Amino acid sequence: MGKNVLLWLVIGLTMMSLFNMFSSPMAKSEKMAYSTFVEKVEQGMVETATIKDREVVGQFRDTSGELKNFDVTVPNDPNLYQRLLDQHVMVNVKAKDEVPFFLSVLISWFPMLLLIAVWVFFMRQMQGGGKGGAMSFGKSRAKLLNENTNRVTFEDVAGCDEAKQEVTEVIEFLRDPSRFTRLGGKIPKGVLLVGPPGTGKTLLARAIAGEAEVPFFSISGSDFVEMFVGVGASRVRDMFEQAKKSAPCIIFVDEIDAMGRHRGAGIGGGNDEREQTLNQMLVEMDGFESNEGVILVAATNRPDVLDPALLRPGRFDRQVVVPRPDLLGREQILKVHMRKVPLASDVDAKVLARGTPGFSGADLANLVNEAALNAARYDRDKVMGDDFESAKDKVMMGTERRSMIISDDQKKTTAYHEAGHTLVAKHLKTADPVHKVSIIPRGQALGVTMQLPEEDRFNHDREYLRDQIAIMMGGRLGEELVLGQMTTGASNDFERATQLARNMVTQWGMSDELGPMVYGEREHEPFLGREITRQTNISEETARKIDAVVRKMVDENYNRAKDILVEHMDQLHLIAKALIRYETLDGKEIDRVMAGKELHRNEDVGPTTSSGKPADEPTDKLDISDTDAKASGDEAEQTH
Repeated sequence: MGKNVLLWLVIGLTMMSLFNMFSSPMAKSEKMAYSTFVEKVEQGMVETATIKDREVVGQFRDTSGELKNFDVTVPNDPNLYQRLLDQHVMVNVKAKDEVPFFLSVLISWFPMLLLIAVWVFFMRQMQGGGKGGAMSFGKSRAKLLNENTNRVTFEDVAGCDEAKQEVTEVIEFLRDPSRFTRLGGKIPKGVLLVGPPGTGKTLLARAIAGEAEVPFFSISGSDFVEMFVGVGASRVRDMFEQAKKSAPCIIFVDEIDAMGRHRGAGIGGGNDEREQTLNQMLVEMDGFESNEGVILVAATNRPDVLDPALLRPGRFDRQVVVPRPDLLGREQILKVHMRKVPLASDVDAKVLARGTPGFSGADLANLVNEAALNAARYDRDKVMGDDFESAKDKVMMGTERRSMIISDDQKKTTAYHEAGHTLVAKHLKTADPVHKVSIIPRGQALGVTMQLPEEDRFNHDREYLRDQIAIMMGGRLGEELVLGQMTTGASNDFERATQLARNMVTQWGMSDELGPMVYGEREHEPFLGREITRQTNISEETARKIDAVVRKMVDENYNRAKDILVEHMDQLHLIAKALIRYETLDGKEIDRVMAGKELHRNEDVGPTTSSGKPADEPTDKLDISDTDAKASGDEAEQTH
């Protein structure tokens, strides 16, 4: 601090001296005695004179006739003015300056002071006095969170009890270290939160900030990346220096894979900027100097691309998995988000949780928000069960496109396509129950058949996967058997069925011909962060055999689906006609239709088109090209 003050003092004095030097008058003035001045006046050599108090300045001619400046201090001489006039001297008399001394100094120094102020301002800006100064690249961007700003507690986090327990121990360690150190335990240096997107990793970190009674620094992994070399490593050093001053404390790094990817991959080799940043992070976490009391909490959904040195014990001692919530977890998450929403009596969080398998915490938050928006759209005072059902359909299947004009022929084709999916799913034992089928265009699909499992599935057996392939084939078969035509609407069905069959053969060992082996192992590129090739560790003969087995598996399930539709052709017609009439059927209504019973709906006003016109009225024909049909006819059965 003292050095900075001294430096600024020296700079100020130097500038003041320069100002005095350049602001002094350039013409020299001869200091003259009063007697000499009187003599020159009497000789008529003085040309001009300015009297100011007891000082006289002006010009005189020397013996050579050259004009020179003079300056003389006069005694109390009342006859001086008259004497000058007698000699025909041009005389000016100035009154005494009444301006205060400090004001005159301020006026004379104002330009220089303004110049200094502008110079200091720009220097502070360059050194980071403002946001993002030119000299502040090496400073840490970590933000110290205030305890009272948007505080989140563990009460706001649900569906991940085990993860909460892991991070709770870290907070308790910071609050009362002796409770753990008395048995020889050491405080963990790092906690890595791992899980799919939307499961609540960042929310859990915000809850840590809300619960911990210690300073909490927050930063993103991308904040270390900059266009200048060495900036990332400098920011890491500065971040830990700030944290050491506030220890014990917690540093949270979100999306750490942005700066912690595997080293030695990519064009930059071993000396690129990202690797220097990672090396500095490794040293700060567990290097020669210890960082006692500084805990690093990081989050990522790509742990597979992180450098092994970053994941070892001593750096990230704990890897906390934040998975997608199960049935109980989804119910708890829904209750958390429903606290701020006025609910009708028919809304049951347990029923909603059972109908949303595979949803993450972010998906459930979006579901509640969409339900509230739907209720507001109809000016309701409370959010009803129908609002949640509509929101669930929108989230799972996409937004309805009722404005899309579809001809009766296109509608009939879509109805038999979806009826084929539905009927095959109804007659297969291991298939998930059909939750809803619709021929209203949603998203990019002309129709949707949605299946929901009765319970959470964590793995799938071979029979279940074979049934899934058969269900995918049912759509094309429904069109082919009844209408005698093939459309592009089944392209996505074939794509997913083929990929599922290939995975069964090459990845999961579910074929008798090739046995329990993995063919064509996936090859990951850490720098790119995803698989881009497959290892060529199979022969051409084996590849041909794989193709044959995949083709055989698809054909077998195609024939299984065909047998079901041929045997129950009457039910196929019933489902298709009901879809043309009502456009959407839920699971119970499908059972009634298959049993030959009539449906009774309040909105039963006769068959309508997707444009809202009765079916007996003419509708505009719309020819869909192959490309459009492929894009809009892809099916979206939801299997989790």
